[in-house]
This record gives sequence, structure tokens and C-alpha cells, in this order.
Amino acid sequence: MRKRIVAVLLAGIALGACVETRQYADVQFTPPAGDYKLLVLRPDVTVGSLTTGGMVEPRAEWTDQARANIVAALRAQQAARGGKVSIIEHRNELPGVTEQELADVERLNFVVDQSIVEHKYLGDYLPTKRGRGLDWTLGADAVRLGEMTGYDYALFLHAEDQVASTGRIALGVVGLAGCVVGFCAPNIGGAEQLDYASLVDLKTGEVVWFNVVDAASQVPGIKFGDLRTPQGAAQMVERLLGRMKPGEAVRRAQGER
Repeated sequence: MRKRIVAVLLAGIALGACVETRQYADVQFTPPAGDYKLLVLRPDVTVGSLTTGGMVEPRAEWTDQARANIVAALRAQQAARGGKVSIIEHRNELPGVTEQELADVERLNFVVDQSIVEHKYLGDYLPTKRGRGLDWTLGADAVRLGEMTGYDYALFLHAEDQVASTGRIALGVVGLAGCVVGFCAPNIGGAEQLDYASLVDLKTGEVVWFNVVDAASQVPGIKFGDLRTPQGAAQMVERLLGRMKPGEAVRRAQGER
């Protein structure tokens, strides 16, 4: 009987872990192809420790390692797509653009991307955006960046990862162990990884494609991909950027042919 209970618990663990991906594209969007020029801005990355009490404590060394792994994964992933791709790791690396100018664009994009996550992914819809598809823009700042650099698109990437602490894992194990003897403690929840990316047309300033990946587990210690490892970073980049679907009008036209 006890073995059967343990088996049920393990099945519950597997079912309690999931990855959700949701992509959005401008109606007329066609994924970049041919001799396009893509500027990949410095990935915005945070990795923290999920404490026993459920707080997330940022860890600088983990964040630096994760960012380095993500940049390496981006280089490998984009190299297979063609086009001219430049990945900026520091704000002083872009000729003709000051660090402040690049920082302003990055901050503007961060606000816009958060708005997209909130209103398209989390369901807190803005009345002015309802039924309008992917209707966000970085405006003149993005257009100016394109004019100064000659790039066609800019890709922005954000990644938040949590690593359950030893105490958090132990607390989850105690809760599961209680179920074996007939007393199940409340599920305290596991770590979560939230990633999103936006592709901006530098000729118009518009966000033309957006993708969100939410990888979460109900059990501490069970997670999908660790950004501190090259394998985990590559897995995340492939989930996020591996498939760019065209816009609705383009898909409809392709279906008609």
C-alpha cells in the first residue's frame, strides 16, 4: 500500500511541473530571413535563491553565469538562422551609440515588455488594447537606434530563474513524506522560471513578435532547465526563440496557397 501511495505522489510531482509557451505576432509579421541585420541587446537576467520562507534572494554570481550561458546559447542559435547578427554584452560596444542612448532604449523596452506580459499573458487586459493584436511600440527611440546603426531588428530577452534552497527542498520533502503516513501538509510550491523576448522592427519602432515561456513546478527541487548550466540556457533559448510564427494575415495567405 505504501509503495502505491509513493507512486501516486511521484505521479503528482510529474503532473505538478509544467512549461507554458505563448507567442504573439503582428498581423503582417514575417520572420526575418535572407540578408537581414539583427541587433541582440544585452540579456536582462536575474537568478535568485528561493528561501525556505518563499522569498527570492538575487545571487550575483549565479546571474553572471546564467547571462554568459544565455549569450553563448544565443550565438549558437542565431548562427544557424543566417543574417548578420550582433550580440551586445556591454552598452559601450555599439559604435555610434552612447551608453546612455542604449540604456534609454533598454529601459523603454523593459516597460513595454512588462506591459505585454501583464496584458496579453496574465490576462489583465487594457481596454485600449483589447482585440488589437500585438499593438505596442518603442516609437522614435527605436527608429533612431536603427538609423544610427543600420540594423533592421532589435531582439530583447528577459530571464528570471529561481533555484530552491536546501531548506525549501527539505520543507517540500517533509510535506510529501507526511502524505505517506496520512497527513499531507499544504503544498508550499516550487521554483519558477519566467522568460520572454520581443523583436522590434527598427524601421517602425513597433514590437512585431513576442514570446513568453513560464516553467514552474509545484514541488521544490523539481525544475525545467537551470540557466546556470549551458544545457539549461540552450534549452531556454530554443524554447523562446526556436519557432517564430508569422502573423495572422501571413498565415492565412499561406493557407490559401
